[in-house]
Amino acid sequence: MKAEKKTFFAGMVGNILEWYDFVVYGFLAAIIGKLFFPSGNATVELLKSFAVFAVGFLMRPVGAIIFGYIGDKFGRKKALTISIVMMAISTTAIGLLPTYETVGILAPVLLVLLKLIQGLSVGGEYTTSVSFLVEYAPQDKRGLYGSVGILGAVVGILLGSASGAFITKVLSEDALYSWGWRVLFFTGVILGLVGYYIRKHIDETPKFLELEYEELKSKSPLKELFTKGRSQLLKTFALSTFQAVGFYIIFVYIASHLSVFVKFPKSVALTINTVSMIILFLLIPVFGFLSDKYGRKPFILFSTFFTLILAYPLFSFISSGSFENALIGQVVFAVIVAGFMAILPTTLVEIFPTEIRNSGYSIGYNLPFAIFGGTSPLIATYLIKETGNLASPAYYLMFAAAIAFITGLFLKETAKEPLK
Repeated sequence: MKAEKKTFFAGMVGNILEWYDFVVYGFLAAIIGKLFFPSGNATVELLKSFAVFAVGFLMRPVGAIIFGYIGDKFGRKKALTISIVMMAISTTAIGLLPTYETVGILAPVLLVLLKLIQGLSVGGEYTTSVSFLVEYAPQDKRGLYGSVGILGAVVGILLGSASGAFITKVLSEDALYSWGWRVLFFTGVILGLVGYYIRKHIDETPKFLELEYEELKSKSPLKELFTKGRSQLLKTFALSTFQAVGFYIIFVYIASHLSVFVKFPKSVALTINTVSMIILFLLIPVFGFLSDKYGRKPFILFSTFFTLILAYPLFSFISSGSFENALIGQVVFAVIVAGFMAILPTTLVEIFPTEIRNSGYSIGYNLPFAIFGGTSPLIATYLIKETGNLASPAYYLMFAAAIAFITGLFLKETAKEPLK
């Protein structure tokens, strides 16, 4: 495997596994609810299943602190190797769990524990992998390399969707409930083993090795972050708020919106979402490449500005009841936010110095995801309930875009500068 491909795969694989699990769990939520929280009420079972999922989000900031520290203190490679092992073991272990019928209350307790472990590993995985990729990159390719991290998330979502669609096509409902649901989690062990092998045999990033050689590693990365890196941390939080809300509203919530409120069949809603994800997948490396030529700031301002002015009309268009309108609206959303999502990873790596980069990026990025990301579908649904307006989720998206746009105005362009 060529060095560049090896670096890309080492950076992507954990994000593929993370988002594969995200989609698979969501896809299997009703089944997990019935097997682990049997109550005779399908809605209550589903709510409990999603409550367990939310617990993982709460652990992300904790994981960010732990893995941010490990990455800054002992190296990006060490943090990535530990996180992929934790993710692979916890994902596979969910597939091995006994159900409520077999062991009673122990079954949901074990499920919660495994989701907590997953949340911890996820809190450090994405941001550490992006730091790893950008620190490895040649100066004129940092935007492209950094975009590979978010590309891994999109691949994971598409892989999870395809796996879910395939298994429901080939298995009966009885088989799905008795053993089929486990198969989707077992797939995680393959990604985990391959990822562990690649990460175990790749070198530490040149920037971290330089830090070690010059004996400039921070003795207390967290303390240094909150004394010297507060401005960068606040910018990271503000920009990541749009990333969290944008991703969960556009690529997670809208599928449910089309199904529940616009009354599209689930298969149609998922088809529209899949098409938009493919567009996102194709555009991310393109925008990453372009940002190396034209800078990060123009694309951040472009994406947030056009989200601010087009979110409401696009949501109205999507909610009109027409398949063509919904597809066009979702695709336009994907085009608008692709630039931001492709470029944000590299931008946030570039604003921190190496000695506190992993801690700063991990904490500043994961906090908004815990606060705003996981709650976005809930808030979008609440807005519709209170206003009776199917386009009202756009207000939340516009709020996040406005914060990121204002922050973007104060960003210093970093594309042509060496890493701090």
